[in-house]
Order: sequence, then structure tokens, then C-alpha cells
Amino acid sequence: MSSVDQSGYRLPPYSEEAERGVLGSALIDSEKVLELCSDNQLSADSFHVPAHRHLFEQLQEMTQAGKAVDLLTVGEHLKQNGRLDSTGGYVFLEGLIDSTPTAAHAEYYIGFVRQKHLLRNIINEATSAIDRCYTETEEDAETILNRTESAFFDLSGQQISKTEDWKVAVSQTMAKIDGKQSYGVPTGYADLDKKLRGLHPTDMIVLAARPSMGKTSLAMNIAEHAALGKNKEHKPFAIGVFSLEMSQEQLVRRMLFSKARIPAWRDQIHNSDHAKLVSAADQLGKATIVVDDSAGLDVMDLCSRARRMKRLYKVDLIIIDYLQLLHDKRRMRDGRQQETASISNSIKKLAKDLNVPVLILSQLSRAPEQGGRDGKPRLSDLRDSGAIEQDADVVLLLTRPSFNDAHKGDVDEDDPLAEVIIAKHRNGPTGNVEMNFFKEFTRFEDRDARHVADEME
Repeated sequence: MSSVDQSGYRLPPYSEEAERGVLGSALIDSEKVLELCSDNQLSADSFHVPAHRHLFEQLQEMTQAGKAVDLLTVGEHLKQNGRLDSTGGYVFLEGLIDSTPTAAHAEYYIGFVRQKHLLRNIINEATSAIDRCYTETEEDAETILNRTESAFFDLSGQQISKTEDWKVAVSQTMAKIDGKQSYGVPTGYADLDKKLRGLHPTDMIVLAARPSMGKTSLAMNIAEHAALGKNKEHKPFAIGVFSLEMSQEQLVRRMLFSKARIPAWRDQIHNSDHAKLVSAADQLGKATIVVDDSAGLDVMDLCSRARRMKRLYKVDLIIIDYLQLLHDKRRMRDGRQQETASISNSIKKLAKDLNVPVLILSQLSRAPEQGGRDGKPRLSDLRDSGAIEQDADVVLLLTRPSFNDAHKGDVDEDDPLAEVIIAKHRNGPTGNVEMNFFKEFTRFEDRDARHVADEME
């Protein structure tokens, strides 16, 4: 039950006894107790009583300076800083020592103080949300909701993070080096995974191409492989997809026909093809793929929905199709370049906050098609803003040589060759990866499978 003051107002949650217990323990064994406070993310702001907050700041300053901490030295430093009277004087310090005979229960006190501080933060954020709702501003209801949800998500992210044991970290890293563990969410393509080692958590991966090059097909093929566990461990991953251009029904149809290796435009489905579709539906039906096909999303709204996806479905990878269809109401008046920069920054922050890779599709400018070029896209061809190149951890540029005028005559028109150019790789090598793209099936395959088209017929 909450406490109330004499006026009938509810008091903020706090425990004076627990705060005194932390301070008393710190006076007895400052180095150990303040280290526990740091591990549990306890700061001066965690103390509700002003005198307790001032004393904790003094203890931190003295410990960091390597000075001895006891009743007399702390009192002297408080006196020099003009804080002795505001904290209650020597009588208050002696009372802390008397009421805390041992520092053995310090971690219990610290946990209690931290819980009360978190409750006060929740109340503050809720109060701010209420105030914004009652105050006439330019913010609409959706913006206020997104800001509020983001604020609460940030609070939930302020969980205690224990430092990982060094031996465990070395062992886990060696396991990844030896190939016993996956580095990230595998794409399912041998040559691409060899260079990328999967799609890593917190990474923003940009897949860019000119229209009709197959970027949506490649993204959904990666989603299929990851969701069905096409990797060394045969581990299925949960995938979240934001499709701003295609409906969920269109995506499902495309994935079914692609998985079954049947041309989606075929008017009549033969019995043998129907059996393939049933088999594909059975396999895809077991996958965890969450699709949000809302059109014209604001980036703050998308981030809010992504957080819900993560919370409800524990998604391991988020795919966004595509960046140029997103908007940012906060920066729309600043021009498309600044708006795109804000969108890119928000997506990168989303990847870090959710600790998942985010694969976002993007369009390229027409520069590769202009004369004097070799027809291959470059990082500078990313549309609307250089911030995309800056924020991205990995940039993949997709091209098909048979489409490029610069390669006419060099490449057989029937050759399904597609190239994925790894133009930026923050933590690994760049280079080109050759693949096969069978447009009739909207399906990419490893380039080694050169005769797979014959098997599909």
C-alpha cells in the first residue's frame, strides 16, 4: 500500500531504512559496497532523501580519489564542502554506523533501493505521458504513444548487466572461430555467410539495388532460410518483416511459389505442382515469420511495432522493405535528405536497443545506368542521404550483369548470374559474391548450383 502525507498526497516509493543500510554499509567497507553499487547500477540519483544523496556522492568522490573512508574522514570532507549540516552532521553519521553493524547485507539493501528508484522512474514517465496528453501541442496521439512506449522500453533496458567472466568469453569466442557456434543469423547462402558470418545482432544491414533486381526476393529467401533452420545447427530463427510495399497475402504467395520452385504467374496449377505447393505450405507453416504490412509507416511507429514484435515473438531478425517508403514526421519539414538521415539513425538505434540484426532494403540512384560507368553500383549510389552509408554496419549492393548495358555481350542473356557486392563491412572483408537468380521462381541460389534450373523444370 502506498504512503500518503498529511495533505493526503501519495508519497513517491522509497525506503529510508534501505538507503541508510546502503550508506552505513559503505561507511564500514566503502570499496566493496560501492563496487556492488556500480555493478547494480546504483547512483546518487537512486537515493530519494537529499541528505542520503549528498552523502553517497561524497563517498563516491573519496573512494575514486583513493582516500580513506571512515566516520572522521567523511565528516571532515563534508564539512570542507559545506555539506555536513545538510546531511545531518556527525550525529547522523554515527547513527548510520550504529544502525548498520555489518556490511554483509549490503547487496540486499542495494537491491531494495534500486527497485524503489525504478518505481519512481516509472511514475515520472507515466506522469510525463499524462501531461503531454493534456497539453495542447503539435504532437498527435500516435507520436505521444510512440514516445511513451520508447521511454518505458528504455527503462526496461536498464537492467543489471553482470560483467561476463573472461574465461567464458574466450571459450565462446573460440567456439565461434572453430565453427561450433554461429556468429549471427545465417543467410542460408554459403558464399555470403562465409564472408559475413551471418547477420550479427545490433547490426544494421542495408541491401540496396535498382528496381526489379530482386532485392525483395533475396530478403525473403534469407527470411525463409533463417526461419526454416537452413544452417549448420539446423536452428530455426524467428523473423519479423515490415512490408511497406506488398501485402501479407502477396508475400506469402511469393514465398510459397518460390519454395515450391513454381512460376507464380502460371494460370493453372498441375497436380504435380500442387503437391509441391502443399509441401512448401507444410514447411513454411511451421516457421515463425511475423509480417506487418502497414503502408506509409512513420519510423517511430515502426520502432514501436518492432519492440512489440521482439517482446511477443522474440524475433531474431527484422526485415524492412523498404527505407524510401518510411517517413519521419519530426523531420519532414527539413527536406528528404535530413528526414532520411533521421530514419537511418532510428533504425540503427533500433538494432542496438533490440539486440537483433535489422536488414533494411533501399533503392539506388540511377547513377549505375548512366554512361561512363561499368554498370556496377557503388556506395555513393545510395539514395537520399549519405547517413545510410555512415550508419550501416554492412552494405550489400545487388546487381544482375545481364541487365547492365556495360556487360551486354559479355554475359549470356540466359545466365542467371547475380552479384552481391559487399561494399561495406564494418567488422569483416568486402568483395563480391556470385549467385544465381531465377526470376520465374523469384529465387536466389548459390552459384555452385549451376544446373539447378534443369532440376526445377
